[in-house]
Amino acid sequence: MFDFHVVSGETARRVIGRSRTRIVEEVRDTYLIHDRGDSVNPNSYFLRFPDKPDSRIIALPAYLGGRYNTAGIKWIASFPANIERSVPRASAVLLLNDYETGYPFACLEASQISAARTAASAVLAAETLTGGHTARRLLVVGAGIIARNILEFFKAREWAIDEVLVHDQHPRYAESLADFTTGELGYRASSAPDRDAAVAEADLVVLATTAGEPYLTRPGTFAAGQTVLNISLRDIGPEIIEGAYNVLDDIGHCLTANTSPHLAEQKYGHRDFITGTLAEVIRGDVRVPGDRPVIFSPFGLGVLDLAVGALVHQAALDQGEAVSVDGFFGETTRW
Repeated sequence: MFDFHVVSGETARRVIGRSRTRIVEEVRDTYLIHDRGDSVNPNSYFLRFPDKPDSRIIALPAYLGGRYNTAGIKWIASFPANIERSVPRASAVLLLNDYETGYPFACLEASQISAARTAASAVLAAETLTGGHTARRLLVVGAGIIARNILEFFKAREWAIDEVLVHDQHPRYAESLADFTTGELGYRASSAPDRDAAVAEADLVVLATTAGEPYLTRPGTFAAGQTVLNISLRDIGPEIIEGAYNVLDDIGHCLTANTSPHLAEQKYGHRDFITGTLAEVIRGDVRVPGDRPVIFSPFGLGVLDLAVGALVHQAALDQGEAVSVDGFFGETTRW
């Protein structure tokens, strides 16, 4: 019970790279475990800074039951100004705790884990809401690490995509992700300078930006039959949310922190625009018609980090890539 290991981001990236299909299934199972109440997922705690209003560090504590039976906490920083230094926006660590004793047994670099669980959730939602593995034209808005991971997961899940369009407010980032998508993933891809035109052309839209408030606000922006993965949560105005079918990962969590659905609740004073949760759609308890746009808004649950973190930790142990920290605990007996 006193073993303690550290798993590096490089190791996590290698494990994730060979496990993407399994990670999607782990995320699916986790949503179902959470939906039946065998988890504890408190509200995230946001540490903000008076002189850096766009930056935050978030604590996501959680317990995941079922076959996991693990507790833990992700501590993730989001500093958008890092992008101007060509440094990733997010950095994170994940601590895993033994449920029987409470003792922590692993610390994992978690920006890779966080990106993977986010991407797996997005692709799982796309498969569930579209009912297949095909897209005529996929638009990605925001050309960062999350967007790259989402495209890697689409590829791992063998999606057939005729064309990928990439838009970013910095054109060179859009071009870099488009080049990566073509060169590494084999999809035909190009940058899309005209965002609105690209939105109108796409049947599947991924929003993966650092936006703090809505910029897509015109009713009719999305058409009936379009599926929108609102991964960054704050890109879409309440008027659009109100006129769409909305699937969330967790209703209570998502209606906080001025997310797009939360803004809609505040504006209209009700939650009638919510169609259901992804778990309900997976189980078949909720059906999503095709006569409106369908928007998936995932707040990002700590239980997902536990599931993916547990997978990465076990794989690192099995392959001798976890670093043991001998003597991490100063006292191991009471007397």
